[in-house]
Amino acid sequence: MTLLILLIAVALVFDFLNGLHDAANSIATIVSTRVLAPRYAVFWAAFFNFVAFLVFGLHVAGTVGSGIINVALVNDRVILGALGGAITWNLLTWYAGIPSSSSHALIGGLLGAGIAKAGLGAIVWPGVITTSAAIVLSPALGFVLALLLVLGVSWIFVRSTPVAVDGLFRNLQFVSASLYSLGHGGNDAQKTMGIIAVLLYAHGEGSGGFHVPLWVVLSCQSAMALGTLLGGWRIVHTMGSKITRLTPMQGFCAETGGALTLFAATAFGIPVSTTHTITGAIVGVGAARRVSAVRWNVAQGIVVAWVVTMPAAGLVAALIYGVAGLVLP
Repeated sequence: MTLLILLIAVALVFDFLNGLHDAANSIATIVSTRVLAPRYAVFWAAFFNFVAFLVFGLHVAGTVGSGIINVALVNDRVILGALGGAITWNLLTWYAGIPSSSSHALIGGLLGAGIAKAGLGAIVWPGVITTSAAIVLSPALGFVLALLLVLGVSWIFVRSTPVAVDGLFRNLQFVSASLYSLGHGGNDAQKTMGIIAVLLYAHGEGSGGFHVPLWVVLSCQSAMALGTLLGGWRIVHTMGSKITRLTPMQGFCAETGGALTLFAATAFGIPVSTTHTITGAIVGVGAARRVSAVRWNVAQGIVVAWVVTMPAAGLVAALIYGVAGLVLP
């Protein structure tokens, strides 16, 4: 029981770091457009991160808990390896200011630890294939939706003065930032819920098969909200100004396009990267202005981090799984 409590605490630490690492996803645009000061933006985002469980189901938690590796193979070493790999990669990329995916770090960790235990037979291929496809599709969809939104809005307000448009979208950015934070909390917090739920299942603590208890839901939402509250300012700078410069109208379109993508993914139970999604949306609004408005060298570096995330976290997870065998059964 002591080990179970310790592993749940480690899972919540990952969830906290997820909120810390991904705070930029929720607040970078509204901060970079100077609609809201950073100290207020994090409170705004943290609130909507927390209440997300009231809006969305728990389909993503089910996918992470039982749709990545075979639930029958899960034990303490596997969970410790998965969380250790994900946390290590999150800390490295947070320190370097690289907006990598906490979601795919966790999935890479699960795969690395699962394969270290049982080989490729541990993988639940349908879930992994769907999640891997989302690595490409979520930023692409965010890009397209944000691009279409900014073109449509520009056409609608073509006769309006810049001052009037700026004032309107400064107010509307409160709505779009809320929606994105809601989508972030709805998709990302569920990944840790799935980890804790499968851990409880492996320990025989769950009754009636795999499910997510309410206390797990509330704990994970709280941990993520607290992480968001403390913010990840290195990554905010990269997301908010290094990729492209944003106006309030563009910030609104990027957040709205990203939020729609997250809502769709969460409804279908697909664990996508909120980092990938908002980056694609920001690039979309920048490209709508002109291709040269996007700093493609920065975007390229972010894409490289995306590609490396799953195998890097998986390798660390496999190593931790092996080392944990010295002290755990």
